[in-house]
Amino acid sequence: MIRLTELKLPLEHAPEALPTLICKTLGIAPGELRHHTVYKRSFDARKAELLQVYIVDVELAPALETRLLAQFDRHPHIGPSPDLVYRPPVQAPTTLQERPVVVGFGPCGIFAALLLAQMGFRPIVLERGKTVRERTKDTWGLWRKKVLQPESNVQFGEGGAGTFSDGKLYSQIKDPRHLGRKVMQEFVDAGAPPEILVEAHPHIGTFKLVKVVEGIREQIEALGGEIRFQQRVTDLLLDDAPDAEPSPPGRSQGDDGPLGGQRLHAVSKRGGQQLRGLRVLDQATGQTYTLPARHAVLALGHSSRDTFTMLWDRGVSLQAKPFSIGFRIEHPQSVIDRARWGKYAGHPLLGAADYKLVHHAKNGRAVYSFCMCPGGTVVAATSEPGRVVTNGMSQYSRNERNANAGMVVGIEPPDYPDGQAVEDWIAAFGPEDGPRYAAQAAELRHQQPPQYHPLAGIVLQRKLEAQAYVLGGSSYEAPGQLVGDFLVGRPSTDFGGVLPSYKPGVKLGDLQPALPAYAIEAMREALPVFGRKIKGYDMADAVLTGVETRTSSPLRIPRGEDLQSLNVRGLYPAGEGAGYAGGILSAGVDGVKVAEALAQDLAG
Repeated sequence: MIRLTELKLPLEHAPEALPTLICKTLGIAPGELRHHTVYKRSFDARKAELLQVYIVDVELAPALETRLLAQFDRHPHIGPSPDLVYRPPVQAPTTLQERPVVVGFGPCGIFAALLLAQMGFRPIVLERGKTVRERTKDTWGLWRKKVLQPESNVQFGEGGAGTFSDGKLYSQIKDPRHLGRKVMQEFVDAGAPPEILVEAHPHIGTFKLVKVVEGIREQIEALGGEIRFQQRVTDLLLDDAPDAEPSPPGRSQGDDGPLGGQRLHAVSKRGGQQLRGLRVLDQATGQTYTLPARHAVLALGHSSRDTFTMLWDRGVSLQAKPFSIGFRIEHPQSVIDRARWGKYAGHPLLGAADYKLVHHAKNGRAVYSFCMCPGGTVVAATSEPGRVVTNGMSQYSRNERNANAGMVVGIEPPDYPDGQAVEDWIAAFGPEDGPRYAAQAAELRHQQPPQYHPLAGIVLQRKLEAQAYVLGGSSYEAPGQLVGDFLVGRPSTDFGGVLPSYKPGVKLGDLQPALPAYAIEAMREALPVFGRKIKGYDMADAVLTGVETRTSSPLRIPRGEDLQSLNVRGLYPAGEGAGYAGGILSAGVDGVKVAEALAQDLAG
C-alpha cells in the first residue's frame, strides 16, 4: 500500500472529494483506486479558511503501486505504508513456572501486564488501590464531601492517574515500531470509540475509560493473569548477583558513618543485586506477606512517594529529574473556540478547541500549557492528607462550560531543597527519616560536581501542596485568584464571569505565596504574551487555581539498555513514575517495551 500525507480539503467537502484528490495527487484514473483508508485526520486553522488534513493509505494493483513508489521515491508526502501489525518477540515456554510481577495498574502497568499475558507469561499484578469503580466512588467522596481516601483517589487505583484526566491518547515520543498503534487498537478492542484511531488528537474521557480499563483487565485474567487490588509493595528482597560489582550504593552493612549506613550515589553503575521477592501489605486485611519474584515491572506512577523512599533506602539507583509547577487556569470554552476556530467555532466536526502555548521568560524559566482539557473541569488530585493538588479532566463529550489547562513553569534539580532547611525535610518525611535525608542532600551538594538528592523534588512538592492546603482554608478547598488580580498582585475577593469548576471549592485570595517567586514572575510575564496568541487568554475574569505539582515524576529510576535497573537485576522501572513517560499513550508504549524486554529475559 501507499501512504499519502498532507492531503488538504475544505472543512465541509463532499465524500467523493477525498478519493478524487488521491487520484489527482498520484496521477491515476479513478478506476485504478481500489481502496483507501483514512489513517489520521486533523484540522489546519492557520488561515482564514479552515482545512481538513488527511493521512491516507491507498491500495492499488501491485504493479501500479511498485511503479508509483519508484516514481515518487523522493516525494516528502508519498511513500510506502508502514507495517502496523504488532508481532510479539517471544512466547512463554510451556515448561516455564516463574510468573512475572507487575507493580501498579495504571496505563504502563496495564499494558505491561496485557502484553505479558498475551505472550503467555500469566503475570501477577499488585495494585495498591481499588478497582476502578470503587476508586471512582472514593474520589467523588473527596470532591463532594471533602473526605480523602489516601489509598483510593485520583492517583491510586485501577487505571492510574490517567483515568481521571482528559484521556488524551497522543504523544510526541519517537515510535518507529508503531507501538502507539498497538496501544490504541487495544483500547478500541476493549470498547473505546473507533474514531480514536483516526483523530489526530484522540481522547476517550473518564467515564468511557472506566469501561475500557475493566475490559482490558478481563482480557488479562482470561489469559491467565491475576490482578490483586489493595496490595502495596513495602520492601524488596535482594540477593547479591553472582557478577555484582562491590559496594553497591544505598544501605550497606559495613558503613556506620554519620549518615547512618548510607553510601551516597545519585546514580550507580551496572551490577549490584538480584531481585528475589517482594514484601507486600494486603491493605484489606493488614497482613504482610512475601511474594517470590525474580522479574518485576515497577509501574508505580508519579505519586508513589513512599515506594520511592523505600527504593532509595534499599540502594536502588535513583536520580533527581526536572518537572514543573504552577496553577490550573480556566476560561469559558467559547473564548478558546473563537480564538482557535474563528468563524467556524461551534462547528460539529470541530468540537471543543484545545491549545498549546509556551513562553521563555526573561528570568530563564519556560512557562507552558500542560494537560489542556477542553470542555472539562479542574479536579482535586491529592493523595495525601493535609495537601492540595489540582489536575484537569474531561468527559468524552467535552461539553462542560469551561476550558482548563495547567499553566506551569519548568524547574530543575538545583531548584530543589538542598538539605540546609532541615525542617522542610522533616515536614516531608517525618522526624526519623527527614534529618537523615537532609544530611544526605547536603553532602551530595558538596560533591564535585554537585549532585542532587533523588527525594528532594518530593520535599518541594509536599511543601507547596501543604501551603496550598492552608491557603485554601485547610478543608481541601483550593486557593484561587482571578488573572487580572494576579497580574497586578491584588488579592481576589469575588468571581467574575468565570466560575471555577474545582470541587470541593475555591477560596479566593492571593496566589503569590503558593509558588516560588521565580515561578510567579515568569507566569506574570507569560500571561499577556499568551493573550496575544489566544485572544482572551489573559482576560481579567479567568480563574487561576493552585497548585499543580504533579506534572511528572520528580525523579528517575535509571535503567540500562536491557530496561532493567542499573544495579538490581530483575527490576524493570517503567512508565511515568520511573521517569520514562508523560501521559497515557507514552506510558502504555513504555509498558509494551518493558514487557517485551522482561519476557525475552525470562524466556532465555
